[in-house]
Amino acid sequence: MVLTGLNLFNYLDRQVLPAVIPRIQEELHLNDDAAGTVGTAFMLGYFLTSPFFGYLGDRMARKWLVAFGVAVWSLGTVLTGFTGGLWSLLAFRVLVGFGEASYATLSPGWIADLFAPARRNNALSIFYVALPVGAALGQILGGQVEAVWGWRAAFYFAGAPGLLLALAVLTLREPARGASEPGGAAIVAPPAPGFRSYLQLLRFPTYLLIIAGYVAQTFAMGGFAFWSAKFLFTVHGMELAAADNFFGVALVLTGLVATLAGGYAASWWHRRHPAGYAWVLALSALAAAPAAWAAFTLADLTLAKAALAAAMFFLFLSTGPVNTLTLESVPVTLRASAMAASIFAIHALGDLWSPKLVGMLSVHFGGLQKAMLVLPVALAVSAALWLWLAVRTQRSARVG
Repeated sequence: MVLTGLNLFNYLDRQVLPAVIPRIQEELHLNDDAAGTVGTAFMLGYFLTSPFFGYLGDRMARKWLVAFGVAVWSLGTVLTGFTGGLWSLLAFRVLVGFGEASYATLSPGWIADLFAPARRNNALSIFYVALPVGAALGQILGGQVEAVWGWRAAFYFAGAPGLLLALAVLTLREPARGASEPGGAAIVAPPAPGFRSYLQLLRFPTYLLIIAGYVAQTFAMGGFAFWSAKFLFTVHGMELAAADNFFGVALVLTGLVATLAGGYAASWWHRRHPAGYAWVLALSALAAAPAAWAAFTLADLTLAKAALAAAMFFLFLSTGPVNTLTLESVPVTLRASAMAASIFAIHALGDLWSPKLVGMLSVHFGGLQKAMLVLPVALAVSAALWLWLAVRTQRSARVG
């Protein structure tokens, strides 16, 4: 529960910035281009450093690395409240990303070693419920604190608890790698020296298929997160505050319900068939693609909002099983490296670029409506890759 609680603060700290960015722009005289660069700074600190933490996480005691990451991201959040200009703001957001890279890379493998395979996916699904809940709380906390004490105070309130929680990590028992595998499998061979462990991941086609589909899905989710509220505002004429509120409420409700439902459904299916996890991934993306297409093409606002919420629900169904499969598709000695490579790939090739591409297409087409259709296309690509994964896993199970 400590790791899940920290994960909630992980996503809470990320979302405080979007909640107060208009006030930061006013005080620091930043245009939208500069404000967008601040968001990119976090992502650069996050995914560029994840391979280093993945390398260390397969070789060192994880709780020290996790505690370090929690302390660093919390410090970066607090320091953001003291920023005096664009360059210091960029530096502090990179620091937040740097700290979160440690936690996001190492915690899932730690959880995998705490729970046997039959319970692992449910545990990871609960861990990842913190994503939508923490993001929504960050949005709410940022707005509420800013309204009373100003935007700087929002970062103090969000970051200070993490400095104390970092100490709590050091009290946790860290399991041996592979401790919960069948028969209590011990780690015999260490991972390859240097960064060659990342090259070893290329030997596992199941892992590569998982990540390829995940990249396409993350590309779509990045575009959703950045543009959906503005789409409702410009295309359907909603008030901006109402659009933001709808998107935030839909995010937390669909994320909470779907993450848990998808996790438990995948565990139930997997107990009956080895391809259960993979089929949940495939069917969730297959359902999300037409729902997203409907959300961006329907003329009726009510139907468009319903379709958007449905697409978000289907997207979150895969949260638990995609991370479980990522961990279980490689040897236990490579789990931290596998998570690190996954984080690097889905952000470097996915949501780092999708908001920019949608914006470029919007300029080209003269509006967001046609531009947003690139997102359901990406989901269709994700569905195709994960269908291939499911069929391949099912065939392997029959042969076995």
